[in-house]
Amino acid sequence: MMASITGEGGVRVAFRTAGDPQGPPIVFVHGWAASSESWAGQLSDPSLSAHRLVAVDLRGHGASGVPADDYDDPAVWAGDLAAVLAHLGRPAVLVGWSYGGLVVTDYLRERGTDGVEGVVYVGAVTELGRGRPGGAVGPAWDGVMRPMMSEDPDEAVPALTTFARRMTARPLPGPDLQRYVGTMLRVPPNVRKALFTRDLGSADVLAAIDVPVLITHGTADTVVAPSSAEYAAGKISTAVVRWFEEVGHMPFVERSAEFNAALLEFAGPVANH
Repeated sequence: MMASITGEGGVRVAFRTAGDPQGPPIVFVHGWAASSESWAGQLSDPSLSAHRLVAVDLRGHGASGVPADDYDDPAVWAGDLAAVLAHLGRPAVLVGWSYGGLVVTDYLRERGTDGVEGVVYVGAVTELGRGRPGGAVGPAWDGVMRPMMSEDPDEAVPALTTFARRMTARPLPGPDLQRYVGTMLRVPPNVRKALFTRDLGSADVLAAIDVPVLITHGTADTVVAPSSAEYAAGKISTAVVRWFEEVGHMPFVERSAEFNAALLEFAGPVANH
């Protein structure tokens, strides 16, 4: 089911819901140029249905509003996520994939762990900018970064398709790949570009985390380098790392059952402690 609330600055923040409305919440935050649809394999899994599952569309993505600016402000991202948590009315486990990991870190930067039971980083960056070890990326971006931001579809569509192919260690089925490219194309070119205008470190933010953290990362991830996960693990005293062998950037898709089991193992005792 789709719903929406008002986020920071009056922007509409859309989200999908599944599971038990009275259950302990798990909030899923997708990555760059993706949407809440990324989490279909989690929202539909009966093993997670005792939880209240909420998958957010970031501003500029999916069914959420598309403001003209403020994509470089951590307080704005934190405000959107805070609005979601306020709507839920009880502490939640936050799951941040890829760029979504940066958004979760923005929340922690601005609001601390208020309303947070635990954090799951999935193939995530926690920093952004040249030389930031928590934002190290891999070769999947080679040759496609600039054209993916282009307003010219003759440049953007092939580049986004190539990037989508590089997201997983094994090829996605054709219809799934096309669906994912369609999701990326739904994000305006200026928004795709604006998300990379930030430059910030997070060492102090990560070191201050005082709730349980699970870091999951594919060993074959060429989008976000595994060293980004190692960096976060080295800063967060509460972190446990779960590596997905021979998996790319989408362990929740490539090894959905295994990922969901790890999430349930983490979120179950965290949400009920």
